[in-house]
Amino acid sequence: MTKETLVALLGFILILLPYLGVPDSWKQYATVLIGVGLLLLGYLLLRDRFFLQADLGNGERGGDTFIETTVPLFKE
Repeated sequence: MTKETLVALLGFILILLPYLGVPDSWKQYATVLIGVGLLLLGYLLLRDRFFLQADLGNGERGGDTFIETTVPLFKE
C-alpha cells in the first residue's frame, strides 16, 4: 500500500468516525492517532518529494552547494 493510498484511507476513516457506533472516548483516541498518522505520512511524502527533486539520476543527490574553483575568475 502506497503512502498516498494510506493518507486517503485514513482520511476516509476520519470522515466516517463520528458515524460509527464506537464510544466517545475511543473516538477521541482514534482521532488523535489518525491525526498523528496523517502528520507522519505527510512528512514522509514531503521528504520523498524533496529527495526526488534533489536526485541527479545516477544515485547521487545534488543541490545548491558551494564549489571552490582553481580557475581565476577575475583578472588582477
